This record gives sequence, structure tokens and C-alpha cells, in this order.
Amino acid sequence: METLFFNYKQDSNIINKASSILKNGGIGIFPTDTVYGIGCNALDITALEKLYELKERNFNKPINILVSNPNMINKFVKNINKIKKKLIKLFWPGALTIIFNKSNIVPKILTAGLDTVGIRMPNNKIAIEIIDKLGVPIAASSANISGKVPATNINNIIKDNFNNKIDFIINDGETYNIPSTIVRVENDEIRILREGSITKNDILKCFGGNINVR
Repeated sequence: METLFFNYKQDSNIINKASSILKNGGIGIFPTDTVYGIGCNALDITALEKLYELKERNFNKPINILVSNPNMINKFVKNINKIKKKLIKLFWPGALTIIFNKSNIVPKILTAGLDTVGIRMPNNKIAIEIIDKLGVPIAASSANISGKVPATNINNIIKDNFNNKIDFIINDGETYNIPSTIVRVENDEIRILREGSITKNDILKCFGGNINVR
């Protein structure tokens, strides 16, 4: 396989090309507002299996999904309570991954058999446009072999030997090296599973201190 290299600033048709590849079961690397992501159609089980294998990721570790707008989550989750709705309103698009109860449409391989799925809406034009054109969420993880440092530029990605093993790479320069914050809402409080660029204090301030965050 020969990996296609796209430069967003030089190719105006990148979005159509990338979304078409993903729609047909391909795997691609693209920039986000945190680090470069590697992903595929979140509903394509064969592509999901390949994504795990490429990253050398253990199948008992879930992979989160990216959406292009808040309404896209409706088919994929259940029980969106008022706290989750407020988190979406306050922090999407942005670097906040929220854990939801998943619907039956979400493949079990994506969630490692769990009844929950992590979702976020990235604050990145390229990622948003690809997902929007694809019409379904992208299952995405950081563009690195599991256990290695997440990639913030194309050179890091090539060093991780994804070249000629995936369908495309979109180069948009350097990204930020801070992962998303992951939260779960439990019993009307917010539990931070991983603190990234959005901190505990950021969440507390936005809620006016009227909620427990731990």
C-alpha cells in the first residue's frame, strides 16, 4: 500500500478524498486540536480491527469517537442528562471527551465490550469537515504506536512506521501536545478520568462551583 500525503493548504479537494477513503473502509491520519489522530469509520468493524492492529493496541482498550456537531451523538448514545448537556454546550468544540452510555449501533469492538463510549467534538476545521462529509463519527486515537508519545507532526508519524501501512496522511503542520480531558458524570458529579488541556478548575468555574468535580 502506498500512503497518500495531502497538504491541506495546497489541495482544496482533500476533504472529499479523505472522507471517500474512510467511507470505503480506509484508515487515515489527520490533525485535530490536540495531537494528530489516526482513525476510521466508527461503524466499520473491519476497519476498526485494522486500526487496533496498526496501533498495536490491546483490544480490551476502548477507542473514542469524534463527531462534527453535537446532534450527531443522538444515534450513538442514551441518557444525556443535564450535566452532560451543559458540558457539551460549554466545551464543544474543544478538548473535552465525555463518556456516554452507548446505543446498540456502536460496535462492541470500539468500546471493548463496555456499555459506554467516549465522544468529543474537536475544534479543528479539517477534522470537522471530514467527519461532516463522511456523515458518521470517526473512531480516532492518537497517531502513534500504543505506548509511544503521541504525534504532533508528520515526522513523528513516519518514525512510528505508519507510512505505506495506512491510506492517507494529512499534513497541517504542528499540533498541540496536550491530550483531551476525559470526564464521566456519576451521581450528579463530574469525575475526571484524565486531565488534559481543560482542567478541574476550568470545569468548576464554568459551573459556578455548583457541582462536585473530582
